[in-house]
Amino acid sequence: MAPPPSQAWVRGAILIGIVVMLAVTLVPTIRSLVQQQHGTSETRASIAQQRETVAALERQAALWKDPSYVEVQARERLKFVRVGDRAYSVIDPSQTDRPDDAAAAPVVSAPMANDAAPWYGKVWQSIQIADRPTAGLPQKK
Repeated sequence: MAPPPSQAWVRGAILIGIVVMLAVTLVPTIRSLVQQQHGTSETRASIAQQRETVAALERQAALWKDPSYVEVQARERLKFVRVGDRAYSVIDPSQTDRPDDAAAAPVVSAPMANDAAPWYGKVWQSIQIADRPTAGLPQKK
């Protein structure tokens, strides 16, 4: 025999309530679990990268313990030579054909303040000179 319709509705409502309670309880827990797994994978990737960096630095430190490597680096980087050796520097001729950048740049110097003025007058004159952005530049005609 089938239960009366009012009891079926109540049982359905109770079942839906239980499902909603389970969802409310489990969704934050599952979300937290997924976030923790993502964080763990990021941490593992970071650790792997740091281990590679440490290994590279250890290899470089081992190279610097070798006196011949240190000598080669001193010769190449610092242009060191042994006593009695001759050092030559080759200059690229295409570099010397360029116009000198320092000569092309204008020399900017602001006009001097009046030396006969008192200190507060010199301060005021320097403020006035600083307000002119083209002070010291040749005037274009």
